[in-house]
Amino acid sequence: MTFTAAFVALNVILSTLVTIPIGIIRAAPMQHLINVLGAVLTGPWVIVQAFISSTIRILFGTGTVFAYPGSMIGALAAWLLYKYSKKLSLAALGEIIGTGVIGALSLYPLIIILELDAQIFTVVAAAFLVSSLIGAITSYIILKQLEKHGVLLRI
Repeated sequence: MTFTAAFVALNVILSTLVTIPIGIIRAAPMQHLINVLGAVLTGPWVIVQAFISSTIRILFGTGTVFAYPGSMIGALAAWLLYKYSKKLSLAALGEIIGTGVIGALSLYPLIIILELDAQIFTVVAAAFLVSSLIGAITSYIILKQLEKHGVLLRI
């Protein structure tokens, strides 16, 4: 739970510093970085972290309602792939598939419900994919360094 709280704090702070405004969303590669780290270091608590982080970012005005499907689906996929494989690369891939593909596809019904122009879906989905790629690759590099220096074995 301590790691989860620390990841929430890091996510909220880093996501205010590093965001990519794209139309109606704010792509947050740091959310994806924290999701992969959380999937490996906190297990299923990463889903709680994603929810709380998204909620705080929305309340602070640094995120939008689109943060929920992407972050939570990505966190779940990263955790599940890591849980069953114990491979860091699959945790990162889970975040990319969960957020960049499944999370992006889940936006379409939300766009329709909010009565937004359906043509923005392509731009928003591309932003989710790019953002999740940046965050997942960065987290993978960090985790590989932690593994190389034996830190992951001690956690």
